[in-house]
Amino acid sequence: MKRAAIYTRVSTFDQTTQNQIYDLRALAQQRGLEIVKEFSDIGISGARARRPGLDQMMADARRGRFEIVMVWACDRLARSTRHFLETLDELNHLNVGFISFRENLDSTGPLGRALITIISAIAELERSLIIERVKAGLRRAKLEGRHIGRPPVQVDRQAILQDRANGRSLRQIAKSNRISRATVCRVLAEADPEWPKTPENSPSGTRDSSGPADMQ
Repeated sequence: MKRAAIYTRVSTFDQTTQNQIYDLRALAQQRGLEIVKEFSDIGISGARARRPGLDQMMADARRGRFEIVMVWACDRLARSTRHFLETLDELNHLNVGFISFRENLDSTGPLGRALITIISAIAELERSLIIERVKAGLRRAKLEGRHIGRPPVQVDRQAILQDRANGRSLRQIAKSNRISRATVCRVLAEADPEWPKTPENSPSGTRDSSGPADMQ
């Protein structure tokens, strides 16, 4: 007997999932499936990709706790076509079957397996198109001279060098300038290539041997 999980969802709190649960329990009994767990999301729109019940169901699917997921209708799982395809594709890769009561869709049968294969191919195509769009956007930004990624950290290099010349420790300089020890070390190394790169002067070092111990 295969283990099955039921997923139900309603968009508002004045609705109930009981009708969905009754139909799915009856379907499971007809097909000889053992329902090991029931997941529900109440008052949550299907347009949201992250939902407590759905997230828990997918986590259990990855742990191999059931072989089939049952829903009352495809739109209970996801309203977005992209999210629906991605979820089915992941279930397919986890060797978890999918059954939808209203659409009479069963991925464990020959026709259902063929449909899932098509869906997986569409999902892969969608991922490839997204990657290409991102790469195209990065190329355009580079040609336009725009900076890609986080903006560089703004530091007062003269103040850091002056603080170090005054005998302040790396930790004190970092704290007063509101930057990391790694940034302080980088500024000092850029100003003086011969600046000692010892463990004590590393960003993760616990001591600063070039300064007095009471300055840490």
